Amino acid sequence: MSLPIRNVAIIAHVDHGKTTLVDALLKQSGIFREGEEVPTCVMDSNDLERERGITILSKNTAVRYKETLINIVDTPGHADFGGEVERVLGMVDGCVLIVDANEGPMPQTRFVLKKALEKGLRPIVVVNKIDRPRVEPMTAVDKVLDLFIELGADDDQCDFPYLFASGMAGFAKNDLADENKDMQPLFEAILEHVPAPVGDPEKPFQLQVTTLDYSEYLGRIVIGRIHNGTVTAGQQAALIKEDGSITKGRITKLLGFEGLQRVEIEQASAGNLVAISGFADANIGETLASAENPEALPLIKVDEPTLQMTFVVNDSPFAGREGKFVTSRQVRDRLMRELETNVALRVEETDSPDRWAVSGRGELHLGILIETMRREGYEFQVSQPQVIFREVNGQPCEPYELLVLDVPDDASGSCIEKLGTRRAEMQDMRVGENGRTQLEFIIPARGLIGFRGEFMRMTRGEGIMNHSFHDYRPIVGDIDTRRNGVMISFEEGVATFYAMKNAEDRGVFFIEPGTKVYKGMIVGEHNRPQDIDLNVCKTKQLTNHRAAGGDELVQLQAPVQMTLERALEYIGSDEMVEVTPESIRLRKLPAKKLAKR
Repeated sequence: MSLPIRNVAIIAHVDHGKTTLVDALLKQSGIFREGEEVPTCVMDSNDLERERGITILSKNTAVRYKETLINIVDTPGHADFGGEVERVLGMVDGCVLIVDANEGPMPQTRFVLKKALEKGLRPIVVVNKIDRPRVEPMTAVDKVLDLFIELGADDDQCDFPYLFASGMAGFAKNDLADENKDMQPLFEAILEHVPAPVGDPEKPFQLQVTTLDYSEYLGRIVIGRIHNGTVTAGQQAALIKEDGSITKGRITKLLGFEGLQRVEIEQASAGNLVAISGFADANIGETLASAENPEALPLIKVDEPTLQMTFVVNDSPFAGREGKFVTSRQVRDRLMRELETNVALRVEETDSPDRWAVSGRGELHLGILIETMRREGYEFQVSQPQVIFREVNGQPCEPYELLVLDVPDDASGSCIEKLGTRRAEMQDMRVGENGRTQLEFIIPARGLIGFRGEFMRMTRGEGIMNHSFHDYRPIVGDIDTRRNGVMISFEEGVATFYAMKNAEDRGVFFIEPGTKVYKGMIVGEHNRPQDIDLNVCKTKQLTNHRAAGGDELVQLQAPVQMTLERALEYIGSDEMVEVTPESIRLRKLPAKKLAKR
């Protein structure tokens, strides 16, 4: 007889402690051996996830508690990865919404909660990080209730169970006065409030593909939930494609989840989450069904992308020096391969064979793709991100974002002024007792391009900025996102200290002495609105009349480090970011190339 099952997703705003809380649940469930070294953020297995401290890909694990198998799905908090959240919510019957006891609900909390409520899920709210100083857990609960009402939750959903927890300290409790012990109250809440999966094991087999994986030994692996029926390793099954066509094949391996491992199983029935190999051309949203009686499940609907940029084969003077994959065929194949697993991404061919229009949810979504590709050895260029306009009821509209800023009190005025020029409308302003102010705006997505760098300067690095897609509204007029001009190298060579020191009063550099530069490469920001050409390779004329040690010890001001995200936000419409496995360079496009575009 199979175990009772609970399928639950962990959802929250970025950095509110989802992955740490899952760590605590895993440790208490006993899946680690005594004395085994347990890494933090076990579920963030991807290098980029560990470096950035964020969840990018949703992943599932399974633990046993009181003879019940609890399948837990850890989801991303960034709205840029909303495609991941939307599809996995179809795998579960309940969700745990985690809220920071200090910050309360944030923009992405609204986003993931809205998706959960649309699916009819009744969330269990966990107020996390209650062991931090100056927290107000009950205020956070009240704010969550306000958010539920605002999002149109029904009476049953508004009567949500809530707990208080600390993922870091490894405890959860039903009441603030209770003793800090372990995660048992959260396990009990999951058993009590998350319904058992619905599905009839006697009906014909149906499974919806929600995640794709790849193994060198098994090929493509599809992961999903069995909605109806029973599946056995080795049996024949039918893959119902998006266009309704049916291909038949054999299930070569059937895998279940146990802790962090996938274990081979012989049989699984309705309600289980399983991984299946044997269907090399399966895609997300499609249905695996009984070979004798194939019936498709409804396709997964994912929100459309809001931002687009052009990927171009690298044609700079340094092209091909640092990358392993540089041709148009290699870049195209990699982008097409990404489409198989990244449901919120769109790739369109253009009239040129060496450029593609790539659309995604936001700068972070596209930035992660670019960073992943460069780490794999790809070399290419990308253009300035552009928002995607859409027609709504016959009227041209553009995407708007909900923007929340947490800034020091003395920076709030300059932030409001700067956002006013970017067509932002203030919705709320709350002055805290700790010298910080929280500001809430509705702003066109266009107005946010290039704002983060200015925001960090205005708040001296102390500001916190979060935003998520709000809705589509009629297009507003021009938005002032101008910045100063750039300093451009007008010859190829190696940047010298001498040349850079002489030009230091012209602006701020992005490079250091010794950096290889080429004609047209952007080497810094001018302190005036217009662009300027510079010779940064000029060397000092040495003669035997100069006294040894005659030069005083001089230093160059530190350059601005151009990370990938900063570069994408910074560039203008006539500029490109050159991305290679070793370098991020900015370049000005020649006039003839601009005419071609």
